[in-house]
Amino acid sequence: MAKVLEGLYYAESHEYVKVEGNIGYVGITDYAQHALGNVVYVDMPDVDDEVSAGEEFGAVESVKAASDLISPVTGVVVEVNEALEDQPELINADAYENWIIKVELSDKGELENLMDAKAYTEFCEK
Repeated sequence: MAKVLEGLYYAESHEYVKVEGNIGYVGITDYAQHALGNVVYVDMPDVDDEVSAGEEFGAVESVKAASDLISPVTGVVVEVNEALEDQPELINADAYENWIIKVELSDKGELENLMDAKAYTEFCEK
């Protein structure tokens, strides 16, 4: 079973957001990286780009497939994880340590639309 961390918010499209203050760290879940297999490329937006909840903001490519990244939150990208440009496989090593983008949240109320760890675990087991 894939690892699911408490205290994060999860989307049905298998992205997570970890919230610290007004900043959301967005990445793909352990479940998603297991499903994808070896990640070989991560397509990320630029700093200052706007992302919208439910909208595509990039893609992850693996040896098996490419998968769009869907933002769980709305806001402005304040940082991208540049380490992933040279080492996309970091996502396979630890999907939660290796977030993809940091977003300044424009509406924390959107978090209520996401799942907690228990709900996401149940969702993945279906």
